[in-house]
Amino acid sequence: MTVILEMRSLSAGYGTRNVLDNVNFKVFENDFIGVIGPNGGGKTTLLKVILGVLKPTGGELIMGDGIDKSTIGYLPQISTGDNSFPLSVLDVVLSGLMIHKSPGTRFSADEKRRAGDLLEELGLKEYSRSQLKELSGGQLQRVFLARAIIGNPRLLLLDEPGSFVDTAFEKSFHDKLKELNGKMTILMVSHDIGTISAHVKSFACVNGSLHYHPSSEITNEQLRAYRCPIQLITHGEVPHTVLKNH
Repeated sequence: MTVILEMRSLSAGYGTRNVLDNVNFKVFENDFIGVIGPNGGGKTTLLKVILGVLKPTGGELIMGDGIDKSTIGYLPQISTGDNSFPLSVLDVVLSGLMIHKSPGTRFSADEKRRAGDLLEELGLKEYSRSQLKELSGGQLQRVFLARAIIGNPRLLLLDEPGSFVDTAFEKSFHDKLKELNGKMTILMVSHDIGTISAHVKSFACVNGSLHYHPSSEITNEQLRAYRCPIQLITHGEVPHTVLKNH
């Protein structure tokens, strides 16, 4: 299997405080990794290191052949405050191509067509000329997903993408991620283990350090062993929380 990035004894943080310590981690081509862990455990910090926004304080990050900033797509955590940009939905999606273009270069007809096709796939074709402030939270999330993937990245980073996904669109959203995983590697930060376990191929438990679990099946006992103090929600006819014996 092809390794597209590797962390060797990597540490990272802010100021004098490390959030991640001694992380050893390999990401293979076409993996779909659910990144889980408690708030403040270092999940977003992990993504920032991969993006090059945050430099390691120790160890090293090694990118595989052909992997750089231009081949990484990123969907950040979205808030309702992200709808204040005076741009149309189409313009926001096209902005995902700016890293590939020289300053002042216009978007081609093919690029605009690609953006329109993505909006149609994500159920947003009719909103292409709308302003972001006219969209719901779920629609806004889909716009930023389209921006993240328009450049056909080899690695897609998703930071809590389910936060605003409309209930009616949730299945289509995960179906779309499964389709994308056939073409790219995905790292998805999420708190909802019960939902994403049906879609991811493996887990990375992040809480200061990182423990890789090479399966989509994970138990509460394993979470405790990995120092990931989060609850496991089981979905079905009667959704319920799996707790330790009490």
